[in-house]
Amino acid sequence: MLPYENLNQSNKPFFKEYQQKFNQFLEKGYFILGNEVTEFEKEFAAYCQTDFCIGVGNGLDALTIILKSLAEKYNFAQNRNSINKEETEIIVPSNTYIATILAILQNGFKPVLVEPNIETYNINPVEIEKAITPKTKVITVTHLYGKVCQMDKIQEIAKKYNLLIVEDAAQAHGASIKIDSDNKKAGSFGIANGFSFYPAKNLGALGDGGAITTNDSELNKIFRSLRNYGSKQKYYNEKIGFNSRLDELQAAFLRIKLQKLDEINNHKRVLAKIYLENLKSDFILPVVQKNFHDVYHIFAVRHEKRDKLKEFLLKNEIGTEIHYPVPPAEQKALEGILDKTYFPIAKKIHQTILSLPISYFHTENDILRVIEVMNRF
Repeated sequence: MLPYENLNQSNKPFFKEYQQKFNQFLEKGYFILGNEVTEFEKEFAAYCQTDFCIGVGNGLDALTIILKSLAEKYNFAQNRNSINKEETEIIVPSNTYIATILAILQNGFKPVLVEPNIETYNINPVEIEKAITPKTKVITVTHLYGKVCQMDKIQEIAKKYNLLIVEDAAQAHGASIKIDSDNKKAGSFGIANGFSFYPAKNLGALGDGGAITTNDSELNKIFRSLRNYGSKQKYYNEKIGFNSRLDELQAAFLRIKLQKLDEINNHKRVLAKIYLENLKSDFILPVVQKNFHDVYHIFAVRHEKRDKLKEFLLKNEIGTEIHYPVPPAEQKALEGILDKTYFPIAKKIHQTILSLPISYFHTENDILRVIEVMNRF
């Protein structure tokens, strides 16, 4: 069986360094917000081309803390008791993972879903502009599957309407776009940006973890307080905060893997190139665009008979995944919360998309095997 993912195999190249680091961790006896978190924050900020990085418990917490902090700094109206009468609207992709929307709702704001571009799967700038109202305060973009959104156009829209940008960069560690001869990485465009280090990410921990990146020194201080019970000084609480601190051991592991992140991304780009050059035209493949450096957290193809394709691959001992089977607007958790709007592009994507094996442990021969079976289908 060729699995879609095998985290044991993906992390095997790092086992020796992980073990050494774990032994050092035990000897130090400092387990919360120690030197490993501090150093990782410095290193990841530098990698993302930002001034600050704040380690938090997971990607959802990163986005939730960001929006809570923006509400404090910019005095956004919040209303937790009557979701449909919110005074603050936040634009979000209609095909994002639900966490992006949950962060909005948990802060008492109204999510306004906007359709993606059917070719890139990322939020469509044209549709963003159509959705803006006087209540709009933030454009939340999600860099899906390892491709950066069309940030040059989105930045122009944000500037035109005086809106803030927040990036959900949970799937885009190291992805970039070239704008005016400058290669800008995911996590460097917004006023603040959220990352996840869920184990299956290109930069994955051995458990949960997340981070916020920003260039705003005031927000940096607010983030650090909110992640730690709303406290700057132990036992003295100035804000209603969270217990959401990046684990010291996970930070230590992430520091090891961060040194190899470009290598991991390049390996996945090589595998993606093999798919792109050899799969039949029956399959709708990820679009390749000039000036975009995609890191293929997920290699997603589309096919009208997606479910039969998935079944056929499984019968031939090839594992796949669906990211994601149910659009946010159709999730039971959001019934009665979102406006009753039909999102045909998001629905089409969710009904036809299939994620193929493209992990750090997969070989070129593994990918050729997948291609052979798919082309027979």
